[in-house]
Amino acid sequence: MKKLISCKYNFDNCCVELKFTDSSMIVINTIAVENEVARNMYERSELDSLIYNAPLEYADLVLNGDPETYLKTVTEYKPLN
Repeated sequence: MKKLISCKYNFDNCCVELKFTDSSMIVINTIAVENEVARNMYERSELDSLIYNAPLEYADLVLNGDPETYLKTVTEYKPLN
């Protein structure tokens, strides 16, 4: 069974990269994910926060969770003044 050995955000290609002990990789294109699930700048900001601060949780959300439900639950809409 392959085991995860690293998970990081790569600024050069805007991808979250997961590396496993068997030399396999999963690369998540964060721009493509945002284009599919984020409907506004607030939701994009929530995803960006996960990408930069918790890439493993971001990867788990994209691969195993429901990002749209997550965004509806956690996104705060603040009016610009």
